[in-house]
Amino acid sequence: MTSAFAKELAQHISDNGPITVADYMSACLQHYYATVPAIGTAGDFTTAPEISQMFGEMLGAWLVDIWMQSGRPDNAQYVELGPGRGTLAADVLRVFAGAGLKPPVHLVETSPEMRRLQKEKLQGHDVTWHDTFDTVPAGFSLIAANEFFDALPVHQYIDDTERRVHWDQGRGFYADPVPKGEKIVESSPVSCAIADTLARHVQNGGAALIIDYGYAAGEKGETLQAVSRHRYASVFDNPGAQDITAHVDFAALARVMSPYAFVLGPVGQGDFLQRLGMTQRAEALTRHANDSQKKDIQTALFRLVAPSEMGQLFKVMGVLPKQNNLNPAGFADAEIQNNRHRQNSTG
Repeated sequence: MTSAFAKELAQHISDNGPITVADYMSACLQHYYATVPAIGTAGDFTTAPEISQMFGEMLGAWLVDIWMQSGRPDNAQYVELGPGRGTLAADVLRVFAGAGLKPPVHLVETSPEMRRLQKEKLQGHDVTWHDTFDTVPAGFSLIAANEFFDALPVHQYIDDTERRVHWDQGRGFYADPVPKGEKIVESSPVSCAIADTLARHVQNGGAALIIDYGYAAGEKGETLQAVSRHRYASVFDNPGAQDITAHVDFAALARVMSPYAFVLGPVGQGDFLQRLGMTQRAEALTRHANDSQKKDIQTALFRLVAPSEMGQLFKVMGVLPKQNNLNPAGFADAEIQNNRHRQNSTG
């Protein structure tokens, strides 16, 4: 433990006692995103938009199709939660422009360093930054949240007792041990609160795509993990200097959003992108590419859609107004109809 942040966190625990896993995760990530160039080959991890422009193009096509089906409202705005370096936004907005849509952009981002990178990437666009989603103005919103919820703090419980993080000189940082036969249960009230706000926002017009890695049916167990230089690491090594995430509980998000919005999925990212025409887009790009570029395109396609890569672990959830006559692409027709029937049955 050598960083000033780690020393400050250790002193805080020494003075005040152990902190919750959620507070540990929150403190580490706040420092991390404010100081570390996290995304890309030079950082700790790579997100789908950084792998290929095709990812952002597919999401942009889905969102602009919803805009068209909704009658091309002139008050549309693009909203992104956790926009990284601005790569996804740039690709989405390029698709929007091709359809005659150039909306104001609202980015939910707290990191000054990330805001700087986003400003560079999105020159020429009308961009407003927000610390929280609550301040995004009402209106027809086309929303993307890619790898946003996985970085929100999770609480961990062992037999209804909240797990805490300790520090001592000999062991460093460590969490309460898990007794044999017991299981960790995770929950993220912060994620559910943001999902609630998002659903209430969409019910007044627009749509959202949530893309993240996680589980669909509320499985239990510890999913907290750290990544440093594209390798898994201990969550308690180098606090504040590595990325910490947890799997997203899509079932929990759906529960809080369903009273206010029409929720679809989650479906595997691979299936979703393939239904939108990812393979055809890759073929179109290779027609004018050299051999090296063709290989890069095929490698990117494989990483994004293959079940052994991001295709199954990463999932996509669609959020639409509660009452709508839209036909959203990317989701199976049977699921759309079943959800409509369930919505009509429950009111």
